[in-house]
Amino acid sequence: MACLYSQQEFLASLGAGAGEVAELLEYNKSVFKSSPGEDRSFPLADEPFVEAWAGYVREAGEAGAWNTLHGRFIQLDFPVSEGISLTENYRAATLRGTPIEGMTEARGLGLECPGELQISMYQTPAGKIPVLVAGHRPDFVRLVQAFTARNEPENIPASMGACLVSGYNNWDRIRSYRKKWLGENPSYTEIDWQEEFKSIIPRKELYRDTFIILSRQEYSGVPAGEMGLGHKEWLDMSLTIRREHEATHYFTRRVLGSARNNILDELIADCMGIMAAAGNYRPDWFLLFMGLEGYPRFREGGRLANYMGSPPLSPGAFIILQTLVKRASEYIEHICRQYMEGKTSEEAKLGILLFLTGTTIIDLASGNVSGTGWDLPE
Repeated sequence: MACLYSQQEFLASLGAGAGEVAELLEYNKSVFKSSPGEDRSFPLADEPFVEAWAGYVREAGEAGAWNTLHGRFIQLDFPVSEGISLTENYRAATLRGTPIEGMTEARGLGLECPGELQISMYQTPAGKIPVLVAGHRPDFVRLVQAFTARNEPENIPASMGACLVSGYNNWDRIRSYRKKWLGENPSYTEIDWQEEFKSIIPRKELYRDTFIILSRQEYSGVPAGEMGLGHKEWLDMSLTIRREHEATHYFTRRVLGSARNNILDELIADCMGIMAAAGNYRPDWFLLFMGLEGYPRFREGGRLANYMGSPPLSPGAFIILQTLVKRASEYIEHICRQYMEGKTSEEAKLGILLFLTGTTIIDLASGNVSGTGWDLPE
């Protein structure tokens, strides 16, 4: 499927008007910051937050995940409630680390099945990352609202079953740092600590965390019957896809400087997830997840509608995007087959991941991946 003409000409050949071409070219821009052939050794060393989370995982093995985390993570001590993030007590606790004792608002997150919460560490090419798994859908929603919406009742789409939390201020790590610092400096006062605290604020690696929250629901809201799988088998595979999907976003954020709400990011992450669960890439699965299983008809509620860009693509440009996604997904199957030949599964997945981050949706849809700077191996 060679393409010897420009992206503009290719889009026009699909029926895009001048305005739609301009929209899609803007949407198509890659923001991954890496150079082809850049010398990296994978997996990368773990980020500093991993040490603390490894301790949480060990403790959870005895006490359970919920008992280990609530009391450490301030957001878990407040309910999801309209306007709570504006209250003085919430702001004092989450922004200044003020102890919650006596705060009337701090009555707990209110998980319905806290015993089903699990915590583990997952190895990725970008280093280990903590993973929280909520066994109960409403609990997953509350956790996402607590950690990403400041405990406000923000709407969480039914098709969303995973979340990468990045840049979380972990006051438990700050308290541990304070305890160690005071132990090493027994003559220092609280005033001295306040000065030390000011000095660590720019050192975000000392308190900023990244972690994944997963649900156990069916991936992309697709029932097991539509996948041709048994219920439990599909739930297990869904968890694998989600974990690898979010791990891929962690990789692109840490290694390539970006993890966007963009269909290229989602196509790459789903590709990695599907390969982890099924052993090979399945474009029919991806198109079903996106709502394009009946292409050219788009199924309302399909995930593709979540990646319209900002500002959102026009209706006409969205129709062209559907064609780009279908063609790109099918071309990736060819890439995966070629890359996996003669390689181990993990080696192949990493090679495919690096290759795809050097392309664009238009490149993949047209088959014009030459000139992107990322060539398939001989």
